[in-house]
Amino acid sequence: MRIERTNNEILIRLSAQTNLVGLQRIIDYIKFIEIASKSNATENQINELATDSKSTWWDKNKSKFIK
Repeated sequence: MRIERTNNEILIRLSAQTNLVGLQRIIDYIKFIEIASKSNATENQINELATDSKSTWWDKNKSKFIK
């Protein structure tokens, strides 16, 4: 692994054999941290959005789990 900092970004180079599923989870978390750091939302607003998002997902996908 190699990490470089430029004026505008941080570059991370990994082996091609790196587990992509795990890497995607890490990238998603980093995106979340980056977005959250710029947010003016309150914790209450964030929790409300998460609850709405989960219920919407469940409404769209419950037929895949409940027969």
